[in-house]
Amino acid sequence: MKTSSRHGNSGVGAAPGTPGITAAPSHFMPHIQGLRAIAVLLVVIYHFEPGRLTGGYIGVDVFFVISGFLITQQLSRELERTDRIKLRSFWAKRVRRLLPASLLVLLFSAIALLVVMPLSALIENVREIIASTFYVENWALAANSVDYLAASNDASLVQHYWSLSLEEQFYLVWPILLLGASAFGVNRLRRARSSAPASGAAGTRRGGGSALGAKFAANGRWNAMITLVAVASILSFILSVVYTKNDPASAYFVTYTRVWEFGAGALLALLPRFRPTRGWLSNALGYAGIVALLYAGFTFDRNTPFPGYAALLPVLGTAAIIVAHRSTRWYDSGRVLSTRVPRFIGDISYSLYLWHWPLIVIAPFIPGWGLSIYNRAALFALAFVLAWLTKKFVEDPARRWQFWASPARRPRRTFGMMVAGMAVMTLVIGGVWAVQQPKYDAAASELAATVASPPECFGAASGPGAVVSGFGASAAVAAGKADGTVITDSAAGLPETSQLPAPATTTPGCVNAALADTIIPSPGFGNADRPSHPECLVTLNDSALFACHFGSDDPAAKRVALIGDSHAYALLEPFIQLANDNGWALTTYIKGGCPWSTDPLPGNDAFSASCTTWRAHLTTELAAVQPFDVVFTAALADATSPGTSKDGQALATGFSGAWKEVTAKSTPVVTMVDNPAWADDPNKCLRTTTAAAASTDCLEPRADALVADPPIAIAAAASVAAGEKVMLLDFSSTFCSTTDCFAVIGGANVYRDQDHLTNTFATTLAPFLRSALVAAMGSATSAGTAPTN
Repeated sequence: MKTSSRHGNSGVGAAPGTPGITAAPSHFMPHIQGLRAIAVLLVVIYHFEPGRLTGGYIGVDVFFVISGFLITQQLSRELERTDRIKLRSFWAKRVRRLLPASLLVLLFSAIALLVVMPLSALIENVREIIASTFYVENWALAANSVDYLAASNDASLVQHYWSLSLEEQFYLVWPILLLGASAFGVNRLRRARSSAPASGAAGTRRGGGSALGAKFAANGRWNAMITLVAVASILSFILSVVYTKNDPASAYFVTYTRVWEFGAGALLALLPRFRPTRGWLSNALGYAGIVALLYAGFTFDRNTPFPGYAALLPVLGTAAIIVAHRSTRWYDSGRVLSTRVPRFIGDISYSLYLWHWPLIVIAPFIPGWGLSIYNRAALFALAFVLAWLTKKFVEDPARRWQFWASPARRPRRTFGMMVAGMAVMTLVIGGVWAVQQPKYDAAASELAATVASPPECFGAASGPGAVVSGFGASAAVAAGKADGTVITDSAAGLPETSQLPAPATTTPGCVNAALADTIIPSPGFGNADRPSHPECLVTLNDSALFACHFGSDDPAAKRVALIGDSHAYALLEPFIQLANDNGWALTTYIKGGCPWSTDPLPGNDAFSASCTTWRAHLTTELAAVQPFDVVFTAALADATSPGTSKDGQALATGFSGAWKEVTAKSTPVVTMVDNPAWADDPNKCLRTTTAAAASTDCLEPRADALVADPPIAIAAAASVAAGEKVMLLDFSSTFCSTTDCFAVIGGANVYRDQDHLTNTFATTLAPFLRSALVAAMGSATSAGTAPTN
């Protein structure tokens, strides 16, 4: 992500004696290479170890400021020398500097999509590789509201091209704006000269036309450019703050929320008088800037509202380092950043930025390779090697290639090569699509047909069934028997119990031999098997309460609510199916990472605050609407907070406290023990084995996958003991044996990642959910029939 110019000067050159403008010769600024090294290391380390450098994403903001400074400096020097900017030559240099390495990594990504990546990644990666080829990736991501900072987000191979796209858009527009501002300043000068008296007493009284003309001649152009940059930066910063608050996912990518960061660097280029001349001040700024970047890198995280106000810290820190160019003594900040190692990393920073991300995305899908600390270290080293090779054999030769870099060659030859390169890349990714799309369609069709008409004993239907306890447990068992669904009471004759039974030791009771060699969805498609209606899942720092409505709109219909975090969202499709089949009116209130509880999330970050606000909105909503006939809730189990711990007990109390908001109105609550969580995505294991061997090769120890003494079960027991209508479902014996948990159950691929159920497997839970909901509502449904197994 290195900017295109390697040269700069300590001030914008101007005619000697120009007021307010300090003339300085052009020379290389080596400390900026060291600043680039800081920026790229922040980004790369953040991507390799996001938990250790939680705010490393600010590295791209450092690059933006550097680009604004160097490009504005280059363009303003050209304006000073020639009174114009050769736009075609400027753009041709950018193409020669940036495109060859960019296309090389895109080509690598396209090949990886063909031979390594799972089918589920096809559509997203094809779309984003094309967007990156034409430098509009940031807008593609903004349109899809991708959470770039979320660890659980399914990232494409080229998602990091968003920042390169934004920079290219800056390179395209910025010289035109500066040229326009310069022309405006010159025209204003001409108008001032023509309106001023030529001579005489009037001229003397008004200060003299020649004096006025000289003043505009010295400052008109620069004032116009400075004013343009300042106004654009202020407007962009305001938009950044507002947009970050209202739509943080899109705000991270769109161009106009980042213009002010380029503008900050541009102002440094246009206002050299503000650069320190004293050694102590230069070092104070330089080291303060380094501290600011490191502080932001280690303290910011994915919950920091960004860019917005928070981006001021890295932007101002970068600006301070740029102006602190003094390198006379060994301890000067400029000298430290100019040493050999930082300069080397700065030299390869563009290629390093390009290569590191696809390596991270590809690695987990290579058989026998994961992202352990040793594997990450190996990938880190490989990224440096590839970056150095690309710099030496692609970047540098491409800039010097006489075919398009010779002064005798017109820029149009460069543009012709650019079009040809982009066309070839489009053809390559089109070929990948032509090969993989039929396979994708076949997997999607198989998945849709299976969900619409599941085979016998498929998924959860293979048993041993759900264990139910608490309010209405006996009624749920009776409803299950009537529907042919295996539901077991936790204690015979005791519909209300305060303790879960021991894990079932029975083997699955329903076997379909035809499913022995089946995994649906396929391991290459499992990651894409998620619920529809993403608009029903509130994410990131959004605190708005968004309700989705499905099923019947009859006022007399049974009213069902689904409340919780992303694990409740994973059950959305079976709930929509049940609402449609049984004539229920379904309402959902779901926010990712924010379980329905009165126990506050730890920390004071923006996400925790958004969760607190969302819960407050939910409380207000539940108090205002007509009471539901039943509420179902689910939540991610925190493996670090078993029920025997202090935190686990607090979680249990928080769940019970939230449920009282509806049980106090006699609305029953149905909840469930959370599904197992794996140390790594089981689809990676399934891709390297056969369906028949999955039951022995792809397992997770039960003791590691399930939380001991689940707080949600403790909360259910406490609520039942207090006389509240709370029912608990426990599918643990469906997911696991007494020792291990399975990745494939009854031919169904269970997980789409480490802990979220595939949409396919979730739909096989529908009969059990129906029996529980019917029992909790206290009567059978009046319309529809239960889904078949």
